[in-house]
Amino acid sequence: MQPGDKVKVNTSVVVFHHPQHRGQPYDLQGQEGDVVSVLENWKGRPISPTLPVVVAFGKFKVHLRPDELMVL
Repeated sequence: MQPGDKVKVNTSVVVFHHPQHRGQPYDLQGQEGDVVSVLENWKGRPISPTLPVVVAFGKFKVHLRPDELMVL
């Protein structure tokens, strides 16, 4: 998975910070977006984040795990 890839959320991922549903549970399953970045290092040092893939759904960005996504 690389920045610029089109992806689709293939599992149930519930977020509470969606701009149109703030404070309410919102399921991202089935949503399509673009990979913005894959977090692998910080200040030149390797890291192992729990949610390394940053996906943008329009202006809304979410950190997700690779196993929650399917590359289109």
